[in-house]
Amino acid sequence: MPAPITDEQHRLDREALLDAAEGLFYEQGIQAVGMDLIRTASGLPLKRIYRFFPAKEDLVVAVLERRDRRWRGALAAYVEEVPDPRERVLAVFDWLAAWFAEPGFRGCAWINAHGELGTSSEAVLTEVRTHKQAFHDQIADWTLAAGLPAAEPVLLLAEGAIVTAGITGDPAPARHARAAVAMLLGGA
Repeated sequence: MPAPITDEQHRLDREALLDAAEGLFYEQGIQAVGMDLIRTASGLPLKRIYRFFPAKEDLVVAVLERRDRRWRGALAAYVEEVPDPRERVLAVFDWLAAWFAEPGFRGCAWINAHGELGTSSEAVLTEVRTHKQAFHDQIADWTLAAGLPAAEPVLLLAEGAIVTAGITGDPAPARHARAAVAMLLGGA
């Protein structure tokens, strides 16, 4: 009889599964990745994978939730290091430029998921909307502290830069959006 799986092994296996699924989904697309490929990449048997996540949709939502915490956490850690409120808003675009230049950058994971499953999966649509609202709220905190009356212009420039960089493979949209936000800040 095999030894029971410890809580630590359970946690490690779940993280390995999420790592494998996130990498594959982001690189190849959610619908292009089958559970057999996830099994191979994670090193876990399908039975164990389905104990963690009874359906692929559940795995997709878990990947997006975890990615949201890491992505917004990394953005906040970078931006909050900047003492001046106006420079914090501009730092958002510096962080985006660095992200866009990373090897394997394929745009926004939530936009990508929405494009693939947003109309057919209420759970994925909810997770995409939750992430976008949380990103909006982050931007709103920084823009209001900088004296801008509304977050939407900055948010739309950030979202547009993300989508454009994802399509073109060029980090320049972050620089262009940063320049536009600098003009907005100059008029505030």
